[in-house]
Amino acid sequence: MERKVFTELKGPHADELNDALGRIGFRRSQTVAYRPSCADCQACVSVRVVAGEFRASSSQKRNLKRNSDLVATVCRPWSTAEQFDLLQDYLGQRHPGGGMTSMDEVDFADMVEHTPVDSWVIEYREPTQDGSTGRLVAACLTDRQGDGLSMIYSFYQPECPDREGLGNYIILDHIRRAAEEGLPYVYLGYWVEGSVRMQYKIRYRPLERLTRDGWERYSEVHQDHLIAGAAALRRDAALPLDGSTKDGAHGVQGQYRVVDV
Repeated sequence: MERKVFTELKGPHADELNDALGRIGFRRSQTVAYRPSCADCQACVSVRVVAGEFRASSSQKRNLKRNSDLVATVCRPWSTAEQFDLLQDYLGQRHPGGGMTSMDEVDFADMVEHTPVDSWVIEYREPTQDGSTGRLVAACLTDRQGDGLSMIYSFYQPECPDREGLGNYIILDHIRRAAEEGLPYVYLGYWVEGSVRMQYKIRYRPLERLTRDGWERYSEVHQDHLIAGAAALRRDAALPLDGSTKDGAHGVQGQYRVVDV
């Protein structure tokens, strides 16, 4: 049975509390911070990219070049009909039958707007020749923490032949933004070894994981082994290694244990 420990984020020090909890593996969902607390299971591993030391792989460089003309805009956390339509397309094609497919406009607004901390929605649009507003092809709800950017939830146009790898591009863009702002990390949420839809996270170097002894960097050899395993999973499942932060940031479900922080 899934079990989570959680606490409410509120008051004048919500940002500081969110920062502190983020460093010990908590994730934010609206006004709640939570992390897995399952009995006899530690499969969910918090991971973060060391932004200042990141070096793109050959495929990541190609992705950056292919999508470098996208116009990114940092917006206040305010939901729009255009964002909701994009989310519906994304969920309908990538996660049909998933829990989020039942979301309506009010649920989406709650996900985006109910935040007590420093949050943005970063929109990615196709360029236009006349400088008008282009088509929205991707978006990400992001928290700015004291030590990095925390990617809460991202979604994108799933059928976009000229824009292959949009999910990965969003992560690459966040790594660039964090490095430019002098922020050490980009938090990618939870990674589960063997979960096909989470394997894209293991391809960013250097990557750190949260252990009982604190944050620990994956060695080159270990990460090579994990990347090879992720590639094998992708081939077996016939899925692209492209995704978003799909670790339950949109809602807290399961069995809970309350904690005062």
